Amino acid sequence: MSATRFGLRIRLLLPLVAALALAVPAPAQTIDVVATTSSMGVLARVVGGPAVKVTVLAPPDRDAHYLIARPSMMLALRRADLLVAVGADLEVGWLPAALRSAGNRKVLPGQPGYFEGAAHVDLLEKGQAADRSRGDVHPAGNPHYYMDPLRLSGAARALASHLARLRPGSATAFAANADAFAKAASERVVQWKARAAGAPGVLLFHKDVNYLADLLGVPIVGYVEPVPGVPPTASHLRDLVTRLQGTRGVILHAAFQPSDGPQYLAKNLGWPVQRLQLEPPPDADLPAYLAHVERWVAAVASAK
Repeated sequence: MSATRFGLRIRLLLPLVAALALAVPAPAQTIDVVATTSSMGVLARVVGGPAVKVTVLAPPDRDAHYLIARPSMMLALRRADLLVAVGADLEVGWLPAALRSAGNRKVLPGQPGYFEGAAHVDLLEKGQAADRSRGDVHPAGNPHYYMDPLRLSGAARALASHLARLRPGSATAFAANADAFAKAASERVVQWKARAAGAPGVLLFHKDVNYLADLLGVPIVGYVEPVPGVPPTASHLRDLVTRLQGTRGVILHAAFQPSDGPQYLAKNLGWPVQRLQLEPPPDADLPAYLAHVERWVAAVASAK
């Protein structure tokens, strides 16, 4: 075959090859999700499935109230398609600054690339006045709802609808993932309530396990902090001992919270003390998240 005839055939085939290439749909681009905490990372990872790539900003062993906006956060936010935040002012001390420096308008509050779980959850302690004499109060409500898997399930369904607006072709998959989250959580909660039934009460360091106590129907008998965000004083600890002497319960606190106050109370009350991570690992999936909450359930039940 001559070079001329070969070249002619190639030119005739090129439009056909191009048409076939256009007929094959390109694979959907992964949604770049930034989650403020590990719990929000679980939410995004479970609901989004293979359609998302998740980056978590807050280390799970740190208090998410008191972080500092870091260059790594700004870089992640600059590249993000969607920001999944806890909300209720949990991240107010550092997220607005990180967003300003990132310069990514599409993930700002009010934009399609911003999702706040607290907006879709029935929060405890709503409407409290922002009075500094009462400590670090959250007027929108207690932001630690992620310790209640049933409430987090509500946020999962809302996130499924939000993701469907960004990726309509995956709407059915997102909704199914959220339903699977809710089903798994509901099944475990039945077991957890049975395990914690009859627990005499919990003494918490901060108001970060209130949602779990509420879910399990276990009373909160006091807090190591005199008011939220304020370190315990000697007089406050003595008052707790006087009030709780002769009763039963367990002292719970997060790993990043100082242990001096809880240990003093444990020694003087004869109560067990449990120190746990407040957040799951940064790469946690649904089983890891439920296992994380179950460790707290076991701690609540340990004083029975």
